[in-house]
Amino acid sequence: MIDQDTLSVEATLASLRAVGEATRLRLVALLGQSELTVKDATAILGQSQPRISRHLKLLAEAGLILRFPEGSWVYYRLADGPAADFARDLVKRISATDPVLTADRERFQAIRKAKAEEAAAYFAAKAATWDTERSLHAADSDVEKALLRVLGERPFQSFLDLGTGTGRLLELLSDRYVSALGIDASHDMLSVARANLARIGLSNAQVRHGDIYALNVPPRSFDVVAIHQVLHFLDDPARALAEAARALRPGGRLLIIDFAPHELEFLRETHAHRRLGFGHDQMKRWLEALDLEMEQVTDLAPQSDENTNLTVTLWLARDPRIVTDLPVADPTREVA
Repeated sequence: MIDQDTLSVEATLASLRAVGEATRLRLVALLGQSELTVKDATAILGQSQPRISRHLKLLAEAGLILRFPEGSWVYYRLADGPAADFARDLVKRISATDPVLTADRERFQAIRKAKAEEAAAYFAAKAATWDTERSLHAADSDVEKALLRVLGERPFQSFLDLGTGTGRLLELLSDRYVSALGIDASHDMLSVARANLARIGLSNAQVRHGDIYALNVPPRSFDVVAIHQVLHFLDDPARALAEAARALRPGGRLLIIDFAPHELEFLRETHAHRRLGFGHDQMKRWLEALDLEMEQVTDLAPQSDENTNLTVTLWLARDPRIVTDLPVADPTREVA
């Protein structure tokens, strides 16, 4: 039996050839810190786009890095597995004071700072709209406390956050999961999320552009899937729930957080809400149609007693299929 955590002589030589060039070694060192685009790498290394693209292509072919298209951009990051681990170990053995890598890190930090400032400006522009909506329901801190209580303290392997927005759930649950993936349809929000994850140094979570109706993730690959304040923006919430259920591992849990039924039409008119909340019976029917079992329902009253304010509901459902020891696909791998 071949040890899946080791490399053959041939694979070791292939990895050495892949990183045995100055530019590619510098790229591996950078990708060990964060995912990058060709534009980022070009600015940091001071080389042409075709040259950088060629080196990235060679690293990808060697299985050391992965590429994730996002609109007209492509993000690169180090892969998982023994080949990429071998490359990481090589980088760790380079002196921390090496002038070339030190300069690369400084330019990288400057780019990261600029992106964080752009993300902050976008967030500030949207803040007024979001604050109006937040004032109508329970405080975000109370919702987050309820979310943590519902999920419990037991850690889990993989987490999928659909409609990740600013990446807040990836940060909130970072001590519970081993790996996480956030998906959002907004490139602007993904920029905010990436800046937030970089700010707190969260390296075991990724964010990707994606369609909640057609998830590019392997089936049966996540222990927990969350859909936080997303369904009310959708024309077809049941279809999104079906995609979320497809991503659940046997025994996995689906957590939905959204509004109870209400009559605040202005949210539809000025905040792009497509649905004015969801009732318990409706949600139960949707989940049962997907062969998911409702485990818990929690209602959080609004901040004031006015009948024009919103109740937040948390629904927790479980896939009742028996958990097996069969290996599952890498949950961060993109599929067609």
